[in-house]
Amino acid sequence: MIEKISAKIDAINAEDPNIVIYHGEECPKELVYGQRMTDMLHEYDSTPSLAMQIAARGQHIQRWAIPRSDYPMDRKGYLKWRTELKLMHGEILSEILREEQVDISLIEKVNDLVTKKRLKNDPETQELEDVICLVFLKYYFSDFAAEHEEEKIVSIVQKTWAKMTEKGHELALKLDYSENDLTLIKKALH
Repeated sequence: MIEKISAKIDAINAEDPNIVIYHGEECPKELVYGQRMTDMLHEYDSTPSLAMQIAARGQHIQRWAIPRSDYPMDRKGYLKWRTELKLMHGEILSEILREEQVDISLIEKVNDLVTKKRLKNDPETQELEDVICLVFLKYYFSDFAAEHEEEKIVSIVQKTWAKMTEKGHELALKLDYSENDLTLIKKALH
């Protein structure tokens, strides 16, 4: 079942007009993100639930449909954008799961995971948050750090770290960082 659902998620994300270089080839950005989320989930948890696998793969499904530029470029605008994205991701994944005629409890669980509805009370939602943070740190942090002032980078690392569990922290510290990135991360943590 996960293969069929992942294929549907990937088919949607393959339509992303934003292109990144992945293993030397041009690929749709959110297709790559979904694959990275799946890979990191399996590094984090060797036996993730079906709901976790679906939520990880579909975390950014069709994200390009709601551009950040459509919202004010302040914190309030950012939070509104993120909220609308989460709701859209949940609805698209719910529709895919309804098409597959899965149990309503799986649909609800996946929706809760991607909308982070029970972040402080549900271990799987926290696990997904760890995976999201680890994907950011492993694949996107270096580019982010190159584009922003040190003060903002340190603040983002501190906020990212605060979202993670001890297990997430341990895995994050084992990632392969450039010397400059590691220096910034250590600065944020001390």
